[in-house]
Amino acid sequence: MPTDAQLLARISSDATGESLRALYRAYAGELYGFALNALGDRGTAEEIVQEVFTRAWRHAEAYDPTRGSVRTWLYQIARHAIIDQRRRASVRPALALHEPRDEQDPEGLSIERAMLGWQVAAALEKLTPEHRQVIRLAHVQGLSVKEIAERLELPEGTVKSRTWYALRSLRLVLEEMGVRA
Repeated sequence: MPTDAQLLARISSDATGESLRALYRAYAGELYGFALNALGDRGTAEEIVQEVFTRAWRHAEAYDPTRGSVRTWLYQIARHAIIDQRRRASVRPALALHEPRDEQDPEGLSIERAMLGWQVAAALEKLTPEHRQVIRLAHVQGLSVKEIAERLELPEGTVKSRTWYALRSLRLVLEEMGVRA
């Protein structure tokens, strides 16, 4: 069985995601408890856990074993994510973007759901800035076509076509990554 440090070292080159899944299984529960205790909101705590593993995946090379264990490093990432969340919450009210809970997974800590979130985040980074922007406005912030058009100072028809092409591009990138809808 590989050590946590070995799993972390393999994350960026592991196309199957097994290394990340193993670390997630080992630490997601306790990180969730840490975030829930700090923030008092289940949905936000879930987002923090996802953010921790997204950052760990993107910046696995930043881990320095001489400065502590993988567990300590993950908690440090969680602490920073919690601080970031508190800053955001103090600047603007939190958006209610939480999905309904799955009865089989009441805490929302499904590994597959988290992996899909990371894969979508990675796929979004491969899109053009215009496509990324319109997807975030429509599907993350929940703005209407009219609201997006006003914000971007574009005709509504342009917003509709840009959204359609952005979603098509996202679907193609996800398929290239091996993610099937």
